Amino acid sequence: MIIWICASATRCFLNSSDKDMKVISFTNAQTELGFFEKAVSVARNSTCLRSQCGTVIVKNGEIIGEGFNSSPGGREDVRRCLTKNEVSPRFKSDRTCCVHAEQRAIIDAFKKNPNKLDSSRLYFIRLDKNGTKQFSGEPYCTICSKMALDSNIAEFALYREEGVCIWDTFEYNQESYRY
Repeated sequence: MIIWICASATRCFLNSSDKDMKVISFTNAQTELGFFEKAVSVARNSTCLRSQCGTVIVKNGEIIGEGFNSSPGGREDVRRCLTKNEVSPRFKSDRTCCVHAEQRAIIDAFKKNPNKLDSSRLYFIRLDKNGTKQFSGEPYCTICSKMALDSNIAEFALYREEGVCIWDTFEYNQESYRY
């Protein structure tokens, strides 16, 4: 497996530390890509008006939790989806009304068996308006990174241009705060 440190979305440098983000090329990531395809399937359940996201949490090859973004409890009466132009730049919290896909997957896993989250891996994907998977950018959601870290999820995986990128959850949380 190749290990990289990424200074930005476009420049990566080889490093030998196993604490840094790992990049697995698409040709060597059949198992991981299968989990991203399952996350795509889950994302299609999203009711968010801004973006469709999906997450699966995997341990020992088994999906132990899954989630998509939508209003809390799927209730339309609490929907507060705003476009980027409608949100005040001074707004200091999550700019959506939705429970994030990562949050819902963690809740799902806790409901099924909370002890399985230890040493698991979270796979996150976002779809465009046509339902096609998009490449992720830099880690940015501190809400989800904190929740994953607090739940003892070991790794956070994103589908990116350079391949499947896997962070130690502590590192993912640090990168989210840097963003």
